[in-house]
Amino acid sequence: MSASRFRPARPAADGPRLGLRANLPQFMLLVAVNALVGGMLGQERTVLPLLAEDVFGLSAYTTALTYILAFGATKAVTNFFAGTWSDRFGRKPVLIAGWLVAIPVPAMLAWGPSWEWIVAANVLLGVNQGLAWSTTVIMKIDLAGPERRGLAMGFNEAAGYVAVAATAMATGAIADHAGLRPAPFLLGAAYVALALGLSTLAVRETREHARAEAARHRVPDGAEHHADLTTGQIARRTSLGDRSLSSASWAGMVNNLNDALAWGLFPLLFASHGLDVARIGVLAALYPAVWGAGQMLTGWWSDHIGRKHLITAGMLLQALAIALVAHGTTFSVWAVSQILLGAGTALVYPTLLAVVGDVAHPSWRARAVGVYRLWRDGGFAVGALLAGAIADLWGLTTAIWSVAALTAAAGLLVAVRMYETRPGGHAPAPR
Repeated sequence: MSASRFRPARPAADGPRLGLRANLPQFMLLVAVNALVGGMLGQERTVLPLLAEDVFGLSAYTTALTYILAFGATKAVTNFFAGTWSDRFGRKPVLIAGWLVAIPVPAMLAWGPSWEWIVAANVLLGVNQGLAWSTTVIMKIDLAGPERRGLAMGFNEAAGYVAVAATAMATGAIADHAGLRPAPFLLGAAYVALALGLSTLAVRETREHARAEAARHRVPDGAEHHADLTTGQIARRTSLGDRSLSSASWAGMVNNLNDALAWGLFPLLFASHGLDVARIGVLAALYPAVWGAGQMLTGWWSDHIGRKHLITAGMLLQALAIALVAHGTTFSVWAVSQILLGAGTALVYPTLLAVVGDVAHPSWRARAVGVYRLWRDGGFAVGALLAGAIADLWGLTTAIWSVAALTAAAGLLVAVRMYETRPGGHAPAPR
């Protein structure tokens, strides 16, 4: 099959133009907005696990991880509706709604009088992340067109997770000097104000770009024209029916299960070996920093060599890194493990989103992204329950080894089941 069968026709002179160069100002604005979305998540990465233990006295791991469970479950469900609402009402209103929901979150984290307030704040944070992050993903896919989709997702995810890393390190340093509350969470308040202003005043709607791409979308030889699917059919296709979409959904869920482990239990493991808050903050930042910065390369790379092998390699590298965390006992060993974990995640994260963008028809792509992100961010909830329960029964190290084994299994599943989806990559027709 020739690459030209996937290449969109030249846009009409009076229609929306696709491509990064044609839409660079809006694209970079959305990159900045997504960095602020990531910063909202980063304000918790170092401080909240320590807050659970030191301020609220939660000793059971399962109980301490309830905030991740609340966040992950809410974000997963919100992702699904974000895709549907983006198709129905437009991308920009959904983005603004996500930032309106985030307004009380920093204050609840900074001054909440009980652990229930922290869990409630993470419910709102899950809604914020589900609406705002999903929408920036969809809008960048709309603008980029098919030929630079991997690069677009690399920029999107890089911005978000570099901001996670920078904020995690910043809040760790602030907490080391000013205490765990309230000072670290004032960064989050600034992020909300800036992002809400940009989203309301500067971001433009991109739904017409998706419609323009759909109007000239070319179907590969031998494939059916799946333009008119119901939301239920899209959910089944993304979850089970299509080999690449469903493999991406499973790999995404395991990837974020890993992230729940890194977010909730790694700081407690590091603290149990005598590391101070500042050094825990450095470790908490290393993983998303490498993850974030690496995605600018890996997203571009997947546009040139394909998606499947990068995802397989990334999942196996993550498994190795998590095993190294379980095996290690020193700052230097854990620093290496966090770098490897970030590199493995960078190989996987934008590439999985590019797979969804490759396979899904433009007319239902936003909903497919929502279903994929439902599964992917459900991994936070699964990770909180699974890792917390194993840690309570058999200890932190056993929980970490168990997740390493599960991650390796996910990589092997991708290697066996996923077909190559890159446009021009001689992929079989989607089923």
